[in-house]
Amino acid sequence: MGLMDTILGDNEGTRRKEDYVELSADGMPMENAAAGTNIHIARIGEKTDVIDIKDAVYDGDVVLADVTRHSTQDRTMEHIIDELQQVVNEVDGDIAQKNDDQIIIAPTGVRISRERLGD
Repeated sequence: MGLMDTILGDNEGTRRKEDYVELSADGMPMENAAAGTNIHIARIGEKTDVIDIKDAVYDGDVVLADVTRHSTQDRTMEHIIDELQQVVNEVDGDIAQKNDDQIIIAPTGVRISRERLGD
């Protein structure tokens, strides 16, 4: 199950990406549309993909990274996680891994709850 399946749901094939409406900030006053923190979706396919993720976290943004191309036992993945943990330590952020396919990296002042809402 990939990141988009998790976000959109994989309700036995009954939900499709086309079933959802894309929302935008069009029509909103610009002062309301500006954000101090952005949430980025990333895919880690190779070690160089970490550079953009690190830059985003240093800039104060949250990154949801899809790591389905690697297993947690993969040596490359171990190095990638080590690099991301180093960034999180430098900025006093937070990092969490969900199953074997997603990593959430948060900047200064953002903590990732380990408890599910609604449970």
